[in-house]
Amino acid sequence: MNEILEILSENAKATSSEIAALLGKPEADVAKEIRELEDAGIIRKYITLINWEKLDQSFVFAVLELKVALQRKTGYDAVAERIANFSEVESVRLISGDHDLSVTVRGKSMKDIAYFVAEKIAPLEGVQSTCTHFILRSYKEHGVILTEKQRPQRLVITP
Repeated sequence: MNEILEILSENAKATSSEIAALLGKPEADVAKEIRELEDAGIIRKYITLINWEKLDQSFVFAVLELKVALQRKTGYDAVAERIANFSEVESVRLISGDHDLSVTVRGKSMKDIAYFVAEKIAPLEGVQSTCTHFILRSYKEHGVILTEKQRPQRLVITP
């Protein structure tokens, strides 16, 4: 099972027949295992990693660090779930350190993200403070290096 997950985490487009060939298992068994992983909620989504910087219409991303008032019955869960429901939010994580939640958001501009934080996140009950860090450049995401080394340009030498 873990072998299948490793292959799919490297290549979400891998078919059950390709995975079966790699593992030396019958295709029907692999397809059944994948279906069981999906039904159990272990495989949640197949994603495509996009290097937004290469497009003319790129997005602005930011990481928000939030201090949250601990709720008696729900802990941080209630605030985290509420934040996760915003369409601008890419991820929400409980973290250790000076802040409680790390939230990654996407917007069309820095102004859009600033408005989102000021109007939707900061006023939420339980959010005590916010700290916004705009992502200036991504070098690696989901284990994939996004930057390309520029090849040195050599001059043509003619006799």
